[in-house]
Amino acid sequence: MARGLTIYNPAGQVGLGANPFGRDVANLQLYQALARHGGFDQIDFLTLNQVPAEALAQGLFPGETSPTAIGAASVLDHGAPARAGALLRGSADLADLAWMRRRALGDRGYSLVGLIHTLAPPAIRAQIIGNLLAPTQAWDALICTSPAVRAATEQMFEAWGDHMAGRFGATTRPAPRLPLIPLGVDGPAMAALADRPQVRQSRRAELGVGEDDILVLWVGRLSFFEKAFPQPMFRALEEAAGQSGKRLHFVMAGWFPNGDLDRRRYVEAASAYAPSISLNLLDGNDRDLLGELWASADIFLSLVDNIQETFGITPIEAMAAGLPVVASDWDGYRYTVRDGVEGFLIPTLGGPPGVSGANMAARHLALVESYQVYVGAVAQYTAVHVGRAAEAIARLAGDPQLRRQMGAAGRARVAAFCDWPVVARQIRDLTDELAELRAAAPGPAPAPALDPSRGDPFADFAGFATDILDLDARLSLRPGVGAEDLARTQAVELDKAFGGWRGNAEEHGRILELLADGASRPVRELILAFPIPRRRQIHMSLAWMAKLGLLDWLA
Repeated sequence: MARGLTIYNPAGQVGLGANPFGRDVANLQLYQALARHGGFDQIDFLTLNQVPAEALAQGLFPGETSPTAIGAASVLDHGAPARAGALLRGSADLADLAWMRRRALGDRGYSLVGLIHTLAPPAIRAQIIGNLLAPTQAWDALICTSPAVRAATEQMFEAWGDHMAGRFGATTRPAPRLPLIPLGVDGPAMAALADRPQVRQSRRAELGVGEDDILVLWVGRLSFFEKAFPQPMFRALEEAAGQSGKRLHFVMAGWFPNGDLDRRRYVEAASAYAPSISLNLLDGNDRDLLGELWASADIFLSLVDNIQETFGITPIEAMAAGLPVVASDWDGYRYTVRDGVEGFLIPTLGGPPGVSGANMAARHLALVESYQVYVGAVAQYTAVHVGRAAEAIARLAGDPQLRRQMGAAGRARVAAFCDWPVVARQIRDLTDELAELRAAAPGPAPAPALDPSRGDPFADFAGFATDILDLDARLSLRPGVGAEDLARTQAVELDKAFGGWRGNAEEHGRILELLADGASRPVRELILAFPIPRRRQIHMSLAWMAKLGLLDWLA
């Protein structure tokens, strides 16, 4: 039996532009992995724009042949997800999709699968809660990439359920499932990049790194307000150099959201906290350079302190490259890196609840300050233990055998836990489990087919008009109206506006014929004179003809 999957990708194009965000990289690699390793015979992308399937395939696999058939369909086409049984979205917003599914096919038409990339933005949190208000079902899922993400989402769902119980007396709490599936990495590809002795030698020489020197690497956006304040890393490196007696070099590969202004800030902080450390700030968008850095480094360092970070791709990339990792003990990092096995987790300290945090959030919610200012302020009052970080770096710097041991453990961890084939199979298995739940579920209770806040405008605003063009309304030709009136509509630009919702000129002529005797007829009778597939358009044509003074609903 053929197996399929649909992916909701309204933007159409796939691929990465300049300065990509982590979620964009993760989604692209996820789609590639599902095509390579998911065991699907076809993957259809639902897009807003008419993007050829060939263009999608080339976006996924530039210069290659896609290992899986790639198709393209409209976001309004529910046939593709119904055949596949599941519609995947690379974000946590399933609410609109759930309402669209209900209107088109009913709640059991197929399963919806979303992915939580971050929990920090208040807008995203409201979006996730919105899934509880929409007709999502037990056969839908929001993938959580770490236990910390799942626990925080469960806590948010529980608190919202308490609110709904107190406000409306709600006794049931339907919610999508929250499966735990990590993001992945291409382990063999990362290993191939890293295992290049000649590249290692030449790149280290260009950076001025001696044979016995230690090159410490950071990879990621160089954003103190959305990733990590660098001062703890600078200070830990300075102390580690003193403890180990080694010459340490720090390469930070990424891009600065604020350009030269942020670059100056990082250089200033490095001069203050790590005066003896050689610092290189390099372009992380240069894929060739980044590959050389994976081959050149000895230790990977990432002391994130930001609530924006929920998983962290770069530590598992580092493990796949065979590098020991020194990372903050922080949400997803503690899920992927095991302390003392693949590296060291450095204790963190959150700021005091109930003091200023609510005011920070309130200023952002009131649009007084941006999201970046909000999460940056939270990070400024979140600590990573500098002393423990220095000890970990010093220990690794002075022990090449420990570096090799932890590097090998990291590669084994990736192969068993988060190599893309492993992750893709987990998602495929998830869609199978959701299909079983959907098939076994009892028939749904009667429920509104449309989102009450975003429904049919002709129904939602029916009270605005004097009368409504329902099936029992009676219509007649206005005196003197004939074929020349219809012909005139073809020459007036405003008459032709929004024509896709109504019938064509030939059908409009047929309506005139049906009313040519001057008698009034019910809308139902007029519509039934046309084939079933055209009746919606004919109903709209009657309203349009009345608007232009061709038909009378009061005679």
